[in-house]
Amino acid sequence: MQYQAVIFDFDYTLGDSTEGIVVSANDALEKMGYPMANREAIRKTIGLSLPETYQALTGDKEPEKGETFRRYFVEKADEVMTENSELYPDARNILAYLRENGVRVAVVTTKFDYRIEGILKKCQATEYVSKIVGGNNVSNPKPDPEGTLKVLADWGLAKKEVLYVGDSLVDAKTAQSAGVPFAAVTTGTTTKEDFLPYEKVGVFANLTELMTVL
Repeated sequence: MQYQAVIFDFDYTLGDSTEGIVVSANDALEKMGYPMANREAIRKTIGLSLPETYQALTGDKEPEKGETFRRYFVEKADEVMTENSELYPDARNILAYLRENGVRVAVVTTKFDYRIEGILKKCQATEYVSKIVGGNNVSNPKPDPEGTLKVLADWGLAKKEVLYVGDSLVDAKTAQSAGVPFAAVTTGTTTKEDFLPYEKVGVFANLTELMTVL
């Protein structure tokens, strides 16, 4: 094992929360007087902060309305997100593989930490993840490196000892700004070609393929 720890994004990297996100986003939009957005438009915002999601879906850059969207989204997500989220079939395999080989696992995500805790518990995977840094645990969301650097500092690890795994350009930028190696997976809405400008150890179709470089 060349890495001491692996940091995963969650949405479209370890699992799929599309249905819960679509329901929560459209509930927030409806409460704010907007028409419902189509599923694909919402899918393309996954990985952004909630104010950024609001801006992408409406074109409105007003910070106060972005905060209102965030509040409505979270209220609905508290009701529907966990039951509408699942781990990818090969996620448990890679998490178990890392644990067996003494590699620590963290999740750094724009989702709130308690949301990830609930999903892992539901999927009986809590034991595999040692640390969660959610959007509610940082002052600056991804692609700011704050969450990633927090993991390194808490675990006393050098940047070269940690691999960051994600499915989006937000993740690529996060790893780049943190100065850690990055592995891309194309299980989300970002293509292999989209990742070309970014330094990486590779682009993988799924987590099973990723295991070849761990």
